[in-house]
This record gives sequence, C-alpha cells and structure tokens, in this order.
Amino acid sequence: MPGLFAVETPPQTQPFGVFLRGPPQDEPSDGGEHRNPSPAAKRTIKKTLIIDESSLDNPDLGPFLLKLARDTIASGDPNKALDYAIRASKSFERCSGSGLELATCSHVVAAIYSSLGRFDEAVEALEQSILWLDIENGSGHSLAKFSGYMQLGDTYSMTGQMDRSISCYESGLKIQMETLGKSDPRVAETCRYLAEAHVQAMQFDEAENFCKKSLEIHREHCSPSSLTEAADRRLMALICEAKGDYEPALEHLVLASMSMIANGQDNEVAAIDVSIGDIYLSLGRFDEAVFAYQKALTVFKSTKGENHSSVALVYIRLADLYYKTGKLRESKSYCENALRIYSKPVPGTTHGEIASGLTEISTIYEALNEPEDALKLLKKAVKLLEDIPGQYRTVAGIEAQMGVIFYMVGRYVDAWKSFENAITKLRTSGERKCAFFGVVLNQMGLACVQLYKIAEAATHFEEAREILERECGTYHLDTLGVYSNLAATYDAMGRVEDAIEILEYILKMREEKLGTANPDVDDEKKRLFELLKEAGRVRNRKGKSLENLIDSKSLKMKKEGKRRWGAFGFRT
Repeated sequence: MPGLFAVETPPQTQPFGVFLRGPPQDEPSDGGEHRNPSPAAKRTIKKTLIIDESSLDNPDLGPFLLKLARDTIASGDPNKALDYAIRASKSFERCSGSGLELATCSHVVAAIYSSLGRFDEAVEALEQSILWLDIENGSGHSLAKFSGYMQLGDTYSMTGQMDRSISCYESGLKIQMETLGKSDPRVAETCRYLAEAHVQAMQFDEAENFCKKSLEIHREHCSPSSLTEAADRRLMALICEAKGDYEPALEHLVLASMSMIANGQDNEVAAIDVSIGDIYLSLGRFDEAVFAYQKALTVFKSTKGENHSSVALVYIRLADLYYKTGKLRESKSYCENALRIYSKPVPGTTHGEIASGLTEISTIYEALNEPEDALKLLKKAVKLLEDIPGQYRTVAGIEAQMGVIFYMVGRYVDAWKSFENAITKLRTSGERKCAFFGVVLNQMGLACVQLYKIAEAATHFEEAREILERECGTYHLDTLGVYSNLAATYDAMGRVEDAIEILEYILKMREEKLGTANPDVDDEKKRLFELLKEAGRVRNRKGKSLENLIDSKSLKMKKEGKRRWGAFGFRT
C-alpha cells in the first residue's frame, strides 16, 4: 500500500499492498493510543478483561485494549484480537465520541475482520470510520481518512469488486493531494497503486495516465537510476505491452534494467529480462527472445535454485516460444520441466504462482491439441485458488477457459456448467459491466444453442450485446460476433424480421469497417440473402433492389474466408 504512513497489520492476501491505519507514529495524536494506562487502570483491566459496561467509561481502557488487540494479532489469535478491538472501539465511543481515536480503532477492527474473511463487516466498519473524520480538523483527520479509503479499496479488491475498489483509491488520492500537494513522493506511490488497480481491471488507458503521473513525480525527486523510477518503468512497460505498444514497452524495460544493474539487483534484472523476452516474442524476434530468457534462466538457477517457481516461469516462456516456432517436441519438454517444479514446490511458493503457471501451460497444451491434459491443469488451478479471497475473477476466467475447451471437444453440458460457474462468480464480484463478462456471456449463449436452449441463448446474447456495445463499441469484432449470433438465434426462434434487421445493421458496419470484398462481409450477405428469401423480401427490400445489397459473386461461400461456426451459423 502506498501511503502517508504505514504500520504493521495482520497477514492476509491483498492485491496491491498492506492496509494503513492510525495516525502517524512520529507526530502527536489526540488519539491517545500511545498513552500508558496508570497502574490502577492496569489492575482494573486485568480483573475485567471480561468487561462489564461500566468499565468502558475508563478513558485509559480504549488505548490499552487497542494495544492488546495488536499484540494478539501478532501472536496469531485473530478472534481474541477482534474481541479486544471491538471493546476498545466501544470504550473510545463512550469516552471521546466519534473522531480520530474511534476511526483509528475501526481500521484495526476492519483489518481483523478481513483476515477472518468477514469482508462485509470490514466494509461496514471502514465506511463508518470515514464518516467520523473531517479533513477540516487537521492533518491527523486527513491522513486517517486517506488510510480509511485505501483500506476500504483493498477490502473491495479482495472480494473482486474492482470498480468500487478503484473509486475508493481515487477518493484517497484526492485527500492525499489536498493534504500533501500534488508533487509529493507519497502521492506518486498512490498513483502507481491506482495504475496497478486499473491494470488488474484491464483499464489500460487509465492505468497509463496514473503511471505517467507517478513517473513524473519520481523524476522530480529521485535520481535517474533510482529503484522507484525503475518500478514505474516496469509497470509502464506492462501497460504498453497490454496495449500492443511494444517498442515503448521495450524502451522502458531497458531503462529499468539499467537502474537495477546500477543498484546490484541481479534477480530483478533477470525478471526484467523475462519481460524483455516477452516483448521480443510478441515482435517475432525469436533469437533475441531466446537470449533474454536464457540469461534470466541462468541467474534464477544460480540465485534461487533449479526448483524455484521463477525457473518454472522461464520454462513456460520458452515452451511458448518453441511452440510458436514449430518446435513442438522442445515446447512440450519445457512444459514438463515446469510441471515437475510445480509438483514439488519449494517453500514459499504461493498457490497463486502455481495456479498461474498451470493455466499458462494449459494454454500451450490446448494449442498442441491435447485438450484433456489442458483441462486437468485448469481443474488443478481452480482447486488451488477457489478458497483464496479476491480470486473470484481469476477463477471465473479459468472456468470460462475450461468452458471453451469443453465446447470445442463437443462436451456441451460440461461447457454450459463451466460458463454458468464463471458467470455466477463474475456477477457476485461486481464484474457485470466489463467486456470480459460480455465475452463469457456470448460463449454461454453458444453452449445453450448446442443444447437447444434457444430462448436462454437469446437472453445471454442480448445481455452480451448491451455490455460489449458499451465497453468496446459497435465496430469491435467481439460486438459484431454477438450481433451475428443474436441474429441467428432470432432466426432459429422464428423472429425472422428481427434477424433481418440485425443482419442489415451488421452488413452495413462490416462494409464500412472491412470493405465489400472481405470474407466476413460475404458471409453476412449470404445469410441476409437467405433470410430475405425466406421472408419473401428478395425482390423488394424497402424500395431498394436486392442487387444493390448483394453482389452475385458473394453468394459463393469462400472456403478460405470461413471462421469457426456452430449450429445456425454462430460465431465463437
């Protein structure tokens, strides 16, 4: 977590950082948490740890219980720590009312709730703490309110609610800039944090803007070879790569690598070499990619050991490279090397690292036409992640990938179940508005068609169309594919006029975007011709002759222009 200040918190899975809480440790606080209770108060507390209501009026009790809660967290007993923290908050509320002390205590309560997986209660405590604080009351309130917003954003992120999470981070950033100024280095850290959140939400333009702000501030305050600027550049490279801007991504990585070399960070240099290899692979510069990967592999083996997950990651990259260059035996060999490492992970390897690696290997196996092996790996990945907070979206993505494989091998019931699981998780985690959700809905519709659930398919295609129109635009290939599938569904349901209306719209857009000679345009013209013929509108289409719409050459289906089609002419 970026921040104005940071303190220790209970260990828990968090996407970007640690929670912040409490006023700065180096400045006076009206929060009282640093006061030492009097000997008499300590005796009273020891006698009444099963506290009656009257003892809560003791002004020394709240600070003592809060310290006790933090000590108990460190000892590994979160339930007892929660009990102490809740009692502390009741004491603060009675003695000093709502304000900085109570808000600080609520941050601790929320952190413990999160460590126990009780996220709804954590959110409630944090939202209340934010209301108790007023930035007009000085920097203590401002910093605590910033901390509350950032912790609330982390909590939403842990439940997969990225839109709410980002909104909280932005509120925190606004308060931080008002308090510290727009060019403070701590503001840069929060900007980078927001950039990472937008990357996770696949909002790359927004991520780039925040990363640029962070880089600009760090340039002002840090030396050119600083580690902070190198971290910014690595993130910027990731964003550029995601947007397909490979040359700028490569430039940022080279500069970041130079900074790491200057600071003697050999492992970080190797990690950057992996990223450089990825860029070269995307550019088709295979020899340079192999060189970058092998450099990284040599360093990881010597510094981390031959069975480390970092070594497995490089093996996967090499497997992908050799598949793309047609060396299938070498590709599979590297996959097997990576799987050997994941089967006996070294201490410290997280389930997330293993699941990510298994998912990448499954993609290669799928490309090698080994779908059953791919499915086995994906099932293992889901099992590793399903109980980890904040992994709803990742698990949903894996289940959707399983659904696609099931669909391609003709196991439509299994495909339907996998897509249903993915959709349920995405709805629950608040991902209903993202483009990925629209794509999964489209795939679910295709599975429904194969199971002759035509009405259900139409419902999914309609929802997918609404999402993709908003998120991607009407000209995007995914959106056009959903239009086409929806038209085919309406045709299958007997709604020929609705199907014709959609196909006319698709044809117009494809001609504008792709030109009249494109195979996809030919396909749409063919389908539209058949529907118009069925509806008896071939000779007179709203005052326009059919010849103006369909040229005779397009009526011959071109084999080289065909895509993957399912029943009723559906597009996957």
